[in-house]
Order: sequence, then structure tokens, then C-alpha cells
Amino acid sequence: MKTIALGERIMKDVALIDVGGTSIKYGLWDSKNDQLVEKGAFDTPKDLAGYYAGLTKVINDFKTNHELAGVGMSTPGAVNKETGIIEGASALPYIHNFKIQDELEKRFGLPVSMENDANCAALAEMDRGVAKGLKNLIFIVIGTGVGGSVIMDGHVHHGKHLFGGEFGYTLAEGYKTLSNVGTAVSLAKRYNEAKGTNYSGKDIFDLAKNGDKLAQEYAHDLYHHLAVAIYNLQYGFDPEMIVLGGGISQSDTLIPNIEKEIQIILDKVEIAPFMPVIKSCKYHNDANLIGAYVDFKQSM
Repeated sequence: MKTIALGERIMKDVALIDVGGTSIKYGLWDSKNDQLVEKGAFDTPKDLAGYYAGLTKVINDFKTNHELAGVGMSTPGAVNKETGIIEGASALPYIHNFKIQDELEKRFGLPVSMENDANCAALAEMDRGVAKGLKNLIFIVIGTGVGGSVIMDGHVHHGKHLFGGEFGYTLAEGYKTLSNVGTAVSLAKRYNEAKGTNYSGKDIFDLAKNGDKLAQEYAHDLYHHLAVAIYNLQYGFDPEMIVLGGGISQSDTLIPNIEKEIQIILDKVEIAPFMPVIKSCKYHNDANLIGAYVDFKQSM
């Protein structure tokens, strides 16, 4: 990776890319005004050639009107920061297991930083979101499954196998993982299998609010499993804050119900002296782009 002098980096803008399974978002970090501008998106290409072409066009368009310090990218997969290879698997098999960072730098003619999308979202929250000013946090993304990030001393903790933050792999009960039992998707699946219905996770929460006993039971199970996971993460890593992301994180009832379950744990486990600080994330659609900028700053 090319290096840039600190003064030079501050004066120039940074192009940002957020690669998703269905669309690729992009934007520009206006270094002078310290903000994200000129956002756009296009459909994620079906192959590597289309991927290169789409990204190169975005960067070349930015180059016509801006002097760029480089490109920050948020991407699915396990990014190996040392090799520039995206390991693991994702919905885009063509981006994996070769030195894609080097290839992109050749095409862009600029230094490129790459980081996993959940890690980028966590960096955004630490840099200017709900965890601004903190250096140690756990970020939990609750979506179809459960993922996240561990931030230590202001930087992503990747782990030996790049599995840092893969909280969905942790066991919740028996041999069921947290991804199996700790999401709105899993909640809806359980209810629909029991009732022969086709409700969404949001529908189940609404049913629970309206007195449906089975929905209340299953919703309680979800809160309990998330509470146990958060309790374990708090006392395993002792972060300053645990931040929740994903669509469910915007529910007004999620954190109060998780805290209620954690309090039950604290009442039973008397040696545990404090309640974790749990907050919902600030950023959603722009989180990965903002985090890609933070990662670029740290990587250069």
C-alpha cells in the first residue's frame, strides 16, 4: 500500500465505496468540511469484470473534480489487512481469495484501504456516532444472523482467523448458535412453524404487544438470549459500551427488555457488579461509508 504524508492526506478528499450484495454505494469524504457528500449507488455487478468497471468509473468521475488522497472501501467477507485478500465467503464469490486490493490500486492509481462492513459500521459509531470519544466497544449487528465487531484501543480486533466479532457463532442453548435464536428472523421462523402462519419478525413483536401469549413467550426468549450474550461479552471484554445495529436496534422496546433480562442475571450472579452500557447505533445507511473513511485514516 502506498503511504501518504499526514499533511497531504488532510488536504485531499477520500473516495468511499460500500460493497453490498445487491447494490454498491459510494460517496466522497469532503476533508475540508469533514462530511460525506456526493452519494450515489449502482446495482452490484454479476462478475468481476463488471465490478472493476463500475468501481473504476466512480473513482474516475470523482477524479475529474477532486484531488483524491485515496479510496476507502467497506466490503463483505473477512478482510486480511496484511495481504489485501478478502477471505471467507459472501454473496459475491468473485471478490474472494486473491490480492484484490493490489488490483484495485492499479486500476484506480490510488492507495486503497479495505475493511469488513460490520467493522466499518463499528468504526463509524466510535468516530462520530453514539460511541464518540470511546476507544473500547462491542458492536453487535442483529440482522438475518448476528455479526459485529470488537474495537480495542480505537482499532478493530480481527483475531487470528479474522473471526473477531462473529458473535453469531457463539452458543446460546445446547448446540444452537446466537444466530439461530437471537434475531427477529429466527423469532418469526419459530412462531410461523408453530402456528402455520407467515408473519415477519415485526409482526410477531406487534402480536406480543397485543397480548398474543406465544408471541410474548418467543419474544421473551429472544431478549433472554441477547441478554446472556451481552452479559458474557461485557464480562469477557469489559468494553465501555455495547452498540446494537441492524433493523431491530431501532425498536424502542429492545434495549429496555434486554436490560430487564440482564438485571435478572445480575440479581442471581451476585459477583457481577454492574449493568452493561447498551446503546442503539446512530448511523444506518451511511455507516459503512463513514467507517470506510475512518479505516482509511487509520490505514494510511
